[in-house]
Parts: sequence; structure tokens; C-alpha cells
Amino acid sequence: MNGGPSGFSNAPVAKAFVIGSALFTVFFGIRGRSSKLGLSYQDIFEKFRVWKLIMSIFAFSSTPELMFGLYLLYYFRVFERQIGSNKYSVFILFSMTVSLLLETLLLSLLKDPTANLLTSGPYGLIFASFVPFYFDIPVSTRFRVFGVRFSDKSFIYLAGLQLLLSSWKRSILPGVCGIVTGSLYRLNVLGIRRAKLPEVMTSFISRISLPSIGNSPRSPNRNVLGGMSTHPARQQERSYQAAPMAASVAPSEEAIATLVSMGFDSNAARQALVHARNDVNAATNILLEAQSH
Repeated sequence: MNGGPSGFSNAPVAKAFVIGSALFTVFFGIRGRSSKLGLSYQDIFEKFRVWKLIMSIFAFSSTPELMFGLYLLYYFRVFERQIGSNKYSVFILFSMTVSLLLETLLLSLLKDPTANLLTSGPYGLIFASFVPFYFDIPVSTRFRVFGVRFSDKSFIYLAGLQLLLSSWKRSILPGVCGIVTGSLYRLNVLGIRRAKLPEVMTSFISRISLPSIGNSPRSPNRNVLGGMSTHPARQQERSYQAAPMAASVAPSEEAIATLVSMGFDSNAARQALVHARNDVNAATNILLEAQSH
């Protein structure tokens, strides 16, 4: 199991979020204010510190949390490739908003005077992503270590457990809120899974993301599951389906592995790549279209 192609290819929204989270964390660390991040009852209901409310979504409060958090955010870019940047942007907004509301509700119920009762960082997004990771990402290999069974997904779960327990109660509560939020998204509450961010917004994110970090060059008329228009891809799909099979090229093992890492069956991935002439993006659209019927 892997996250598909290395770097942030076809995942501009995930790249922008990872870069933003890292920059905010470093900024507060340099200013010596990392220890002041986090939420408490006084921050929200007495002192109304809006800046802490906003920063708690992005900036981690310690270096270990930053390392494990960015690693998980980087891995979960696979979901942007799977559902597209428009829907993944909605997933991010939904995860951060709902988890923040749940954290606020917890603070109102606990009324604990402890300073920074909840640690800061995008815990809502990270742990909401574990829900589709559990249900939608298949296990590709299993192995034993000292008689204990593991899978290739175990390393992601271990990283998540380390992050969840990094600050004990301060990190467990935001993590649980994230898992609840991810469950609500999967249950399609209010039809949220059908919502999409306007194309112009995801295209803007794609443009402002630092192009030199992790993105491979791509043609502007190709559909990329990550910010560019899907209209050309639909035209490509129609042309691929209409093209004779003899003109198709044999799918590469790397392309098949990329689609399998997104959760698709290997045989279906191979057939889609044949129809798409080994274009991973068009093949992904073909598979997603087949799943919707």
C-alpha cells in the first residue's frame, strides 16, 4: 500500500494545506508562542480569542505532533486523488468546521478552567480521514513480527495512535471529535458527499500552491484529480471508449499500482487503463463513473 505517485502530484489542495500548516507551526514556534496554542473554556466563552480559535485548526503545538501530523496529511492526499479536489476541499471544510463545533461543545460541557485544555492542530481533518482510510483503502500485504500480525496499513494506524496520545487528554478529545466528524461525512449527513467546491476556487488553490514542491509537470488539457476542470476528462473518456481496442497501449504496472492504491480492483484498473490508453487520470474517472452506477 502506498499513497500513489510520490509528491503532491494531482493533489494541490492537500499540498496547500500541508504547506500552510507547516508555515503556521513554524511561525508560532519562532515567536515562542507554540505553548500558548490550544483551546480552553476561557478562550472561547470568556475572553473570546478568535485568533486562537482559527489557529487551532492549522498550527501544531509541538515538533513531534508536527512531524506525525504532516506525515499523515501527506499520506491522506490519496483521497484527493480518489474523489477529486472539489470534493476533497468540501471534506476539509466539513471536517474542520464540524470538529471545531464539537470541540467547542465539549469545552462548554466540561467547563474545565485548565489552560489550553485541547491541543491545537488539524486533528479534525487528520482523524476524520481515518474513517475512509479504514473502509476504502484495502490491505495489500500482511506480515508477522514476533508472532504479531500486521498489515501495510498498520504503520498509518501507529502514526495516528502516536498523534492521538501525544498530549494525552488534550489530543485525545480533538481526535475523537475528528473520528465522529469523519463518520458523519461517510453517513452523507445533509448530502455532504455530493457537495463540491466551485471549480474556480480549487483552480486558484492549485495555482497558488508552490509548484516546485512535489508536483510533476502536466499538460493543461488533462484532467487531474486535483483542481483542474473535469470537462476535458469527460471528452477524453468518450474518445477512449469510441477508439478501437487495437489502438490502445498496454497498461503499465506502475499505473495499475497507482489505481490499486486508491482502492480500485486490479482487474478493473487494468481494463480502465486499456480504455484510457494508460492515462491514469482518465482511467480514474472511468472507474469512478462505473462505481456511481
